[in-house]
Amino acid sequence: MTPFVPPSLASSPAPSILHQLPSILCSQDLVMEKPPRRESDSPHSPSDDEKKVGADPGSLEKHAYDDLPFDPDEGLSDDEKAKVDRKLLLKLDFRLIPWLCLLYLISFLDRTNIGNARLDGLESDLGITGGQYNAALSIFFVSYSLAEPLTNVLLKRLRPSIFIPIIMILWGICMTTMGLVHNFQGLMAARFFLGLAEAGLFPGINYYLSCWYKRNEFGIRAAIFFSAAAVSGSFGGLLAAAIGNMRGIGGKGGWAWIFILEGLATVLIGIASFWMVFDFPDEATFLSDVDRRRVIRRLKADKQSSAEHEEFRMQYFWASVRDWKTYLYAIIYMGCDGPLYAFSLFLPSIISAVSSVPSPSLSSPLLSSPPSSG
Repeated sequence: MTPFVPPSLASSPAPSILHQLPSILCSQDLVMEKPPRRESDSPHSPSDDEKKVGADPGSLEKHAYDDLPFDPDEGLSDDEKAKVDRKLLLKLDFRLIPWLCLLYLISFLDRTNIGNARLDGLESDLGITGGQYNAALSIFFVSYSLAEPLTNVLLKRLRPSIFIPIIMILWGICMTTMGLVHNFQGLMAARFFLGLAEAGLFPGINYYLSCWYKRNEFGIRAAIFFSAAAVSGSFGGLLAAAIGNMRGIGGKGGWAWIFILEGLATVLIGIASFWMVFDFPDEATFLSDVDRRRVIRRLKADKQSSAEHEEFRMQYFWASVRDWKTYLYAIIYMGCDGPLYAFSLFLPSIISAVSSVPSPSLSSPLLSSPPSSG
């Protein structure tokens, strides 16, 4: 390349040029051409996520910001954008969170109502021992833990508005059949399939929420959703005390009617969920086109791949297996679930054992409601 020389210096003697060289180099008239940048000259060091999945440095960040949808609020000020964002969040919260909390409340109620049913003649009518009762409680968690890792794959393939109502109807049917069993083997089979059907709800809803909210917004919504498990203890005791009065109707005990009626209610709520559970943001019917673009844009800006429905890759699975935080979170979750299930499954029996009031099958479920509410 021929160096550029200003015309004013073309006829100047060499010494004069040397004296003016510093000012020439600082002049805006002199254009220095930079060598082209290579892809390998990335200024980024690989992030933790990039190291886990073996991605090139900076590739995940670049991917997150590529092809962002058109910003419908481009001409607004920062304050106006914040106001629009708050309004959008309120709309999402009111349309998503209440119904999802109801679904988990029903789910937890169905898996723990056996604690109240025990006091209404379950063991004596089926002729089971205390050890067999404990085995019926445990078999639920065997099928639940085996099916749980696979459910999110089905959620992505079938869509939330199809997958979630289907599993609700299935576990509602399992719940109803628990009221029709006549022996220990039937109870074990019903509890096993109940765990199989319920396994998709909790992990599925958490993934579903991550497709709607940014990382810093997700935690509080997941906590509200999880809190429905504690609230279900209050309703469970009240319902069991009321339904238990149906003992003898149709030749069935009160425990059977607890399972049958709550199972049928679950089926009805599952059918309603075909209209109440929405799909992912790009297909949600309650959002306008502008709001859909807003939701997807804010997720992509937050570097969430869930905004694009990324395909499952085994490298993501192995990355989570090698991550120490996976096991730490598992231990923390065990610490939450241990007391929760002990409280839900055994509190009515504990109250019945220490209570001196008459009719423990009626009073114990009622007495278990206030602690669950607290």
